Amino acid sequence: MKYHIVTYGCQMNVHESEKIAGLLREAGYEGEAPIEQADIVVFNTCCIRENAENHAFGNIGALKKLKRQRKGMIIAVGGCMAQEEGKAALLIKKFPFIDIIFGTHNVAELPLLIDRKKREKKVVSLLDDRSETEDGAQPFRTSYPNAWVNITYGCNNFCTYCIVPYVRGREKSRKAERILDELRALVEAGYKEITLLGQNVNSYRDGETDFPALLDRVASIDGKFRVRFMTSHPKDFSAELVAVMKKHEKICNLLHLPAQSGSSRILSLMNRRYTREEYLEKAALFKREIPGAELTTDLIVGFPTETEEEFEETLSLVEEADFSSAFTFIYSPRTGTKAAEMEGQIPEEVSKARIARLIEQVNENTRRKSEGYVGKTIEVLCEDFDEKKGLYLGREPLGRMGYFASEKNCVGEFVRMKVMRANGVSLYGKLIEENS
Repeated sequence: MKYHIVTYGCQMNVHESEKIAGLLREAGYEGEAPIEQADIVVFNTCCIRENAENHAFGNIGALKKLKRQRKGMIIAVGGCMAQEEGKAALLIKKFPFIDIIFGTHNVAELPLLIDRKKREKKVVSLLDDRSETEDGAQPFRTSYPNAWVNITYGCNNFCTYCIVPYVRGREKSRKAERILDELRALVEAGYKEITLLGQNVNSYRDGETDFPALLDRVASIDGKFRVRFMTSHPKDFSAELVAVMKKHEKICNLLHLPAQSGSSRILSLMNRRYTREEYLEKAALFKREIPGAELTTDLIVGFPTETEEEFEETLSLVEEADFSSAFTFIYSPRTGTKAAEMEGQIPEEVSKARIARLIEQVNENTRRKSEGYVGKTIEVLCEDFDEKKGLYLGREPLGRMGYFASEKNCVGEFVRMKVMRANGVSLYGKLIEENS
């Protein structure tokens, strides 16, 4: 038997799809196959933005004909969209050929649900919250030399535009020792870059161990590897965390710190619990204490009641914080959130015009910073081989992708590359030295 997994959304979902793959393999599925040949197709969905939801609906609907031809094929839908209130009933009504629906809190239950499907026409299993932080699911990792490790689940922040607390539940931190045991095993297995995951890693706490203390212990594990983490909420970002980042060379000096807006009034409406000035103070602290460090962010345009002047404040924040890159989004109303009920929803054409200007501003920053790499030598962790380009590729510590030629397979190795040219966020160069 073969499986096929379709993943939408954030890095958390990518990692949970690795867990789903591991569970399916333990249940007897031999490996992944094209969707037309799979015995089970699992959609790991996202509902954070309308586009992700629409893509999932479209791709699920496209299987109607295939399901008729292959009646024994199982179609399962999980993830955030399945967990959202009322969506399971909508999915069943819209796509009656779906066999299994499960949520974000019971991913590890999937093999049991597949077994139930043998006896029941349709299986729906949703839990209100996650009871345990350790679900027993062993991920089947396909991202070597990179590995993702959850340190928290859920979120307590309730930003007015965000549905995550409703579909991911309240925040829970994993035990520090369980995290460290998992990381030691990954390093021993040869993984070279580890990313700690959580909706807000900065609020991690296990007894007396807060996030800076955990990060300090993570970076003290023996071996040559890099450490990244995401996502950091600005309200909880601290000088103690900066001190730990400064202390350890293993921790990449790239901080993803979502600002969302450059206007203090809009930030208040978003319930972000910091002002523009407070955000800039923390960004300045980070860059002052760690010379050469870079900052990336998330930015939303078209939030309800956003004026042209407040949008201009977001544009100016890009320059003042000197972001090296940014994920940019048009505000998307999510049913059940406070912002969806606010007056002053921005017309779509206004939001589209604003985001075009924002993207241009961000891209100019990115190009300028990338050009500064030309002529420099950087360390790249080789991740893969690009068949179309005929080049190996991998990231340098500040997140840019480097492309280079090599006569030997470099995947999983740290290599030194001299940058010859830059193109957006991509760097192209030649190897000057290779080492493992």
